[in-house]
Amino acid sequence: MDGFDSNYRYVLVAARRARQLLSGARPMVETPTRKPCRVAMEEIAAGKVAYVVGEPKAPAETAGEILDPPAGPS
Repeated sequence: MDGFDSNYRYVLVAARRARQLLSGARPMVETPTRKPCRVAMEEIAAGKVAYVVGEPKAPAETAGEILDPPAGPS
């Protein structure tokens, strides 16, 4: 879990990668296990999975995006 700012972030990254594996993504490491969660954790430990933390938005911005979606072709 080195390189993660919290255990929560580690779990989120591992869960998202496990979902990708369940959806058909190929594992990035050789491993004897076939469990997606375990494969995801081994990929993270090998440094094969990267993540980016986005800038937090102000609550007013988020609410505005939900209530007033951008106009586009309909």
